[in-house]
Amino acid sequence: MNSGSKVLLGVLAGAATGAILGVLFAPDKGEETRKRISEGSRDVTDNLKAKFGEFVDGLAERYETVRESATDLIDQGKQKATNVVNALKSDVTNAANSASQTAATAAGGAAGAAAGARAGADAGSGLNQL
Repeated sequence: MNSGSKVLLGVLAGAATGAILGVLFAPDKGEETRKRISEGSRDVTDNLKAKFGEFVDGLAERYETVRESATDLIDQGKQKATNVVNALKSDVTNAANSASQTAATAAGGAAGAAAGARAGADAGSGLNQL
């Protein structure tokens, strides 16, 4: 409860107490005094009900605002997480493709070297036969 609500509640309680004491000490008949007390208490009760209703409505509005903000933050977090996951997948795919290309190039170079070595050996053996 904020300080404004506390002040308002204090003012209402003070007014109700003052009204009751004023009626009790007024020079009226008992029946008239009881009637005035009853009317005053109804007025205070109605006023308190109205203020309580406003308080509850204010809480409900604040709850909705906080809930909507939390939902928005959750959605933003999910989107950022999805973006990070997609970026990581892309990086892993690029790294795998690069590794495959490097391995293929190395394998091709090794195969070429082996073929060249065989060709050189074959040529060398042909010279030995001459």
